[in-house]
Amino acid sequence: MISVRSISKQYRLGMAKSQDTLRDQLSHWAKSLGKPHEAANESFWALRDVSFDVQPGEVIGIIGRNGAGKSTLLKVLSQITEPTEGEIYLRGRLASLLEVGTGFHQELTGRENIFLNGVILGMTKAEVRAKFDEIVEFAEVGKFLDTPVKRYSSGMYVRLAFAVAAHLEPEILVVDEVLAVGDAAFQNKCLGKMQDVAKNCGRTVLFVSHNMAAVQALCGRIIHMAGGKLIGDGSPETQINAYLGEIKKPRTDTAVPLGKIIECRQLEFNPNPVVSGQPLEFTLELGTKQRTQLIAVAILIYSAFGQRVAILDLRTTAGQFPIEPGQPFRCTGRIKNFPLVEGDYRVGLYMQCSEYDGDYHDLASLTVSAATKEGELAPYAAHFRGLVELDCELKF
Repeated sequence: MISVRSISKQYRLGMAKSQDTLRDQLSHWAKSLGKPHEAANESFWALRDVSFDVQPGEVIGIIGRNGAGKSTLLKVLSQITEPTEGEIYLRGRLASLLEVGTGFHQELTGRENIFLNGVILGMTKAEVRAKFDEIVEFAEVGKFLDTPVKRYSSGMYVRLAFAVAAHLEPEILVVDEVLAVGDAAFQNKCLGKMQDVAKNCGRTVLFVSHNMAAVQALCGRIIHMAGGKLIGDGSPETQINAYLGEIKKPRTDTAVPLGKIIECRQLEFNPNPVVSGQPLEFTLELGTKQRTQLIAVAILIYSAFGQRVAILDLRTTAGQFPIEPGQPFRCTGRIKNFPLVEGDYRVGLYMQCSEYDGDYHDLASLTVSAATKEGELAPYAAHFRGLVELDCELKF
């Protein structure tokens, strides 16, 4: 059981979400050596007066735009950071998968890290040994067990981390955006495991995702957050519809943070709505708080329910792009024949800079209207629509 009572979390600007762990605090201290002391009186509330109860065996989805407070809430629940105000009551052992690879030592092998990460998550050595074969089979890293994890891909990292967390068999499993990494087969495998943990083992699952199809399939209840506040708590259908309505509204933010350094200042499409098969232009501008290198940027297009349907990779042979305050990254482009069929789409970014990388959701929306009038489509296509309208010439 979980009982959350009037939880609030305040951060000082310049320190937000960067010093929750001892590693982060030591890093901040080292970087500050030799620098004059700077007062940090400005602050903001990442969470504000959040209250709810979770019963044993419930599977709850937590949804909301970037910056809504979802990840901060999970960090507080997982006791990674303390709330500024309020109280939390937990009954049962909790395992969380919030930051992929947390607890992994780069120089150790996959085998060694299974034991290390398992102990960090609360398992005894005997428990890890009993579950070792299942963890390895689920993670599909058997061939690389004795390879240092510094040579692992991000997909291998997340498979191994999720396998350890899921096979811990806690009373409470907390998962933040694990489905954002890995291929479709692995994502379905994760969903299946979480369903098994909840339904067959009677354990509680808290699941954060921007994939509304996955949330709807897995969860029996949804908590909807915005601006650090709980604005909805109820059935999946009601809360998902409210969220989809929210993201259709234009963002009023002048700049949306993409992690600690980069911010998205502009992501626009013209025309919007666009007719399927017609040209579409876009403008993207990214700013930064400090000098860094942009290694990769890609525009990600999702269906209304959060399933990725298209990627526009902006990398070129020019390689990395230097970016610093006052000199933003700006890119314009033109898609000659935009191929997606009619519907409402959600747009995000993948961004990699010298310090970190990640997917960032719901930065813009795009509406596509039909290129054909009602009755002009062939009978089969009229009843079974795909995602892409293919432009082809036919000869009979």
